[in-house]
Amino acid sequence: MTDDSLLPFDLPAVAGRKLTVDFDGGRLSSDAGLLLLREADRRLGVCERIAGAMRDPRDPTRVVHSDVDLMRMRAMAIACGYEDGNDLTFLRHDPLLKMAVGRAPDSGVPLASQATISRLENAPAPRAVARMRLALIDQFCASFAKPPKSITLDIDDTVDEVHGGQQLALWNAHYDCRCFLPIQVWHVESGKPVAVLLREGKTPSGEEVARLAARLVRRIRTHWPRTRITLRGDGHYGRKELMDFCEESRVDFVCGLAGNAALDALCRKEADALCVRRAETKAEKLRICKSFKYAAKGWGRKRRVIARMEATTKGLDIRYVVTSLEGGPRYLYDVVYCQRGQAENLIKMLKCQLAADRTSCSSTLANQVRLVLHTAAYWLMHGVRAALPAESPLSRCELGTLRLKLIRIAARVVEQGRRIRVHLPASCPEQAVFRKLAVNLMPGGP
Repeated sequence: MTDDSLLPFDLPAVAGRKLTVDFDGGRLSSDAGLLLLREADRRLGVCERIAGAMRDPRDPTRVVHSDVDLMRMRAMAIACGYEDGNDLTFLRHDPLLKMAVGRAPDSGVPLASQATISRLENAPAPRAVARMRLALIDQFCASFAKPPKSITLDIDDTVDEVHGGQQLALWNAHYDCRCFLPIQVWHVESGKPVAVLLREGKTPSGEEVARLAARLVRRIRTHWPRTRITLRGDGHYGRKELMDFCEESRVDFVCGLAGNAALDALCRKEADALCVRRAETKAEKLRICKSFKYAAKGWGRKRRVIARMEATTKGLDIRYVVTSLEGGPRYLYDVVYCQRGQAENLIKMLKCQLAADRTSCSSTLANQVRLVLHTAAYWLMHGVRAALPAESPLSRCELGTLRLKLIRIAARVVEQGRRIRVHLPASCPEQAVFRKLAVNLMPGGP
């Protein structure tokens, strides 16, 4: 990096005083929150865990940028809002990003460039990429202090529109675009991601969903053999293959079920009575739930189905859910199944606020690595937010707000012989929160 600087220039006067602007402010960074992300990574170990799955084939004596360093700088840059690898061409000299990776801000060697990051994304073989996906499941399990008695995991796919010649990109008539349909698994109660899988742009088949569920459950049970697992999904996942797997593996499920004439016939009596009652009472909306046993043609056995019937001024609407759970039908639908909607909000936050749909590599494996990297960035941001005091409004904010309030803060970095000083703005509105958060994130306290 050269020491050249642009000449100062003048702007119109302010309050009768001449205004001069120069670029001699010293070693500055626009992302003081990297210090918080560094502590979050030290606590979670997510970058080290994912990098450990890659098994670096390079000669250790000639490595300048380890896989862990590359993973950290890429994930932290994404968390700060720099989702493109090209951004690292300039960020490699950022003093706080260098410190977050473990290097001195001035005397430390620059970080990796965009070319090295591209090699990182394209280097892993298929087995290494599979291990990286499993490392995310391990990260989820390691984030709990002790095995929970039960967990509910939401599984859903989301559209990832593409604009090039990427492998696996297919035309999807429902979304009217060429896209991927990656599958994501979330633990909604904690807001933690569990698994991500990049896949072609078509609805997953029953066999594919069952294979994914088998790998997921098998990996979780290596950590938590006694934890009760419930899988929850929309109508794409109410498939015979998934239900058969769950019943054979002692896994509960609650999934949407597409309606048909046979199901409607089983609900006709209650539905007609509901419509008549709504008309007589002139209510805006009436709603009931009914539970019954039903066996589709290819199921081979009867399963519990819950019908949610809703009569409004616009007509009758019936939705169906198939489940292995016990309990009242109204509770299972309104409280258990409808909580699935929160997973869609988490997916949207990962896509829109951490750019997880930036899958523009031509290689499928490279795009899968990118999806893992963006999920690692989510883990870092989630770790920062989870360490906030419960009384702070930021403990419930979205990641974009968290970035604006606590990550994108200007700082001046001064490296001395035996100390590094980071000077934050005196006008920072979140001074007390930043300080308390930094102390909370340190493993052993200050």
